Amino acid sequence: MPDNPVLWSLDDRGVATVTLNRPEVNNAYDGALIAGVLNAMDELGIKPNLRVVVLRGNGKHFQAGADLKWINSVRPQSAEANEAASRATFEAVQRLNTLSIPTVALVQGGCFGGGTGVISACDVVIAADNALFSITEVRWGLTAAIIIPQLVDAIGIRQVRRYALTGERFGAEDARRIGLVHDVVPLSELEAAGARTVDLLLANGPEALAETKRLALESSFGGMSVDDAAYERLVRLHSLKRQSAEAAEGLASFAEKRAAKWGGGKEL
Repeated sequence: MPDNPVLWSLDDRGVATVTLNRPEVNNAYDGALIAGVLNAMDELGIKPNLRVVVLRGNGKHFQAGADLKWINSVRPQSAEANEAASRATFEAVQRLNTLSIPTVALVQGGCFGGGTGVISACDVVIAADNALFSITEVRWGLTAAIIIPQLVDAIGIRQVRRYALTGERFGAEDARRIGLVHDVVPLSELEAAGARTVDLLLANGPEALAETKRLALESSFGGMSVDDAAYERLVRLHSLKRQSAEAAEGLASFAEKRAAKWGGGKEL
């Protein structure tokens, strides 16, 4: 197990690289990884020369969504503990979303569940041609409540209504077609493509970049236009669904490597 689930560095140009570092579980997030993202944001936030943040995942995959073993350990805890877990997850994504400096995500391999929310919160997303995506929550009887605003901003309500309901997997070219990623490059060229984007961003005025991003977010659903009460509702819904009987069955089906036995369906 790695000592630190999130690594970060800052070069002399003001370019920070934040690396998700749980490759043994495909960078699936748990409480420690969420705390690591928030800590990285705190530490980088006090750096006066910070200009760009590059987000990447260590290993073969960018980010495999939630660690379902961790979800299953949180689920039987109190309502307060479940809300705290959902709130921390939301805060990590939303702080990335509203960061005043540009963010660039480099995606290889799997990007599932919460990982799609993370990249939706980034300003520029470049995917390797081996990238694979899925908004997976419904497969396990969960909802993607806290990342729906960012997903709607990135790909639009029509695409969310398809991909968040089917949970289907789709490749890098489809991700580009619907707007989830901006560019697709060969895996061997992913780092170089990210470096070219960073150079473009560094050529621009820092204050102009910050104001442009702020103005864009002001007109978005997933940015600053959704008030605190609305986000509290999303956090509450996210945590309540985790504690539902349906989620219990979905998570059991994952652990037992079987199809879920859903009930309560209505005849049409």
